[in-house]
Amino acid sequence: MNLLSYKHIAGAAAMAVGCLTVLTLGSGCTKDLAFNPYGDLSSVVNSKQGAVALVNAAYTGLAGGGDYNGGWDAGTYSYRTQAMMTTDEGVCAWGGDWANMRSLNFTPDFDWVTHNFTKYTPYISTITVDLAKIQALNPDGKDSLLNRYVGELKGLRAEYAEQLYFYYGPFTIKTDAEDAANPDAPYVPRPDRQEVVAQIEKDYKEAAAILPNRFTGQEYGRFSKAAALTGLMKLYMHEKDWEKAVAVGQQLKTLGYTLSENYEDNFNINNKGGANPEIILAVVCSPTGGDSYSNYWLAMSLPPDYQDPSGIPLTAWGGYKMPWKTYDKFDPADKRLKVLLEKYPVGKDANGNILYKDARAAGDPGAVPMKFGPDPSRANSQNSGIDFPVFRYADVLLMLAESINEAEGAPDAEAYNAINQVRERAGLAPLANLNHDSFLKAIQDERLFELWGEGWRRDDLIRWGLYLKRATDDGSTHSDASKLLMPLPRSVIAQSGGVIKQNPDYK
Repeated sequence: MNLLSYKHIAGAAAMAVGCLTVLTLGSGCTKDLAFNPYGDLSSVVNSKQGAVALVNAAYTGLAGGGDYNGGWDAGTYSYRTQAMMTTDEGVCAWGGDWANMRSLNFTPDFDWVTHNFTKYTPYISTITVDLAKIQALNPDGKDSLLNRYVGELKGLRAEYAEQLYFYYGPFTIKTDAEDAANPDAPYVPRPDRQEVVAQIEKDYKEAAAILPNRFTGQEYGRFSKAAALTGLMKLYMHEKDWEKAVAVGQQLKTLGYTLSENYEDNFNINNKGGANPEIILAVVCSPTGGDSYSNYWLAMSLPPDYQDPSGIPLTAWGGYKMPWKTYDKFDPADKRLKVLLEKYPVGKDANGNILYKDARAAGDPGAVPMKFGPDPSRANSQNSGIDFPVFRYADVLLMLAESINEAEGAPDAEAYNAINQVRERAGLAPLANLNHDSFLKAIQDERLFELWGEGWRRDDLIRWGLYLKRATDDGSTHSDASKLLMPLPRSVIAQSGGVIKQNPDYK
């Protein structure tokens, strides 16, 4: 069953078990939210059908659940958007709070940066309770399908927890089902970093031990062994545990993934169904599935006067841009510029020739970050069925190259091979004869060129010590060290009576 079916089953499951009302903020539920206890779940999880409903409900977080702006979608709260708008990848033509994102002008009352904390802690608590219910159906551990569901849930819990940890720092990950479901559980102080990292690592490793290497067909979009290992590799890199990151990257190389022949096939209709050899995890989208399961990146990015040469009608709000000084870092021969436009089509002349507008000459703040192709189904001008990649093999190769360079103090043949595979597809010359620092600089640029708009630039720049520098160089007066983490919502601190402490230097 793929993600296109999740909305309907997940909705029923959520109604039956109150699955998204358990909100754990380092303790029990917030006291001002209605709590719908699980109670007797026998009617829900006494069969594999009930179990899969709970698992499918957990997947809704990948696309932001009922919040179409979040998760790995394209809106205000989504990881790909927040990573883009707080780094050198992006600027938004709409101004307002988008300018605050770019300048890192964050406060505990700025919903755009606090929202995901209160959005995703419920998923973690819900998954913990669901794990206990599914494991109760399989006490001897002999049912392979139920074991797989356990692996998927642990992988999802790790992924949701990892993103919260990357953005907000250490927080309590509830792993006891009774505690997670208890609205009166006492608040507890935030744990140290090592405890959080150990739990995320444990979940990823246990998921990888259970799950198949990949999913295809009707199962495409589910959390696989490769997805668990990719998340684990990102955790190790975040912690600068380079040798472990190398080992995981080398393991991922054995799972049968390769680069797609064409870069843009990762972001057009050819990315669907699991046939693409590069995509490790994706949010499966539908143009008619509602905003939570639709890709509307093009609506956020295309200028209002954009007209696709194919004739496909497209909604275009003209917000997202890539700053010109970032765009200008690309080699003009880079094939990836096909989806990043300095000049864009605005119609055709009387002879059918495409007319182009020069965005730079017109005074636009940046290039058009098209990234995703239009949906040839034409079912909806705003909502596309092109899938959202979350993890790709190109990312793994670049992570491996960086990790080897850091672990060994210089690139070796494997590191060069990894980065040069990515560069070769882009039509660029291979790298050779670099020392540690020059190779790292090449990695920093290559990750920008390859992965822009995919949600990883913020963590990359923080890992390299360049996140605050970017903001300062762009004129921000808010780029102090506190901004390496986003603030917790003020309500969380207040409801805990101060037991949960705010991130440093936020008032």
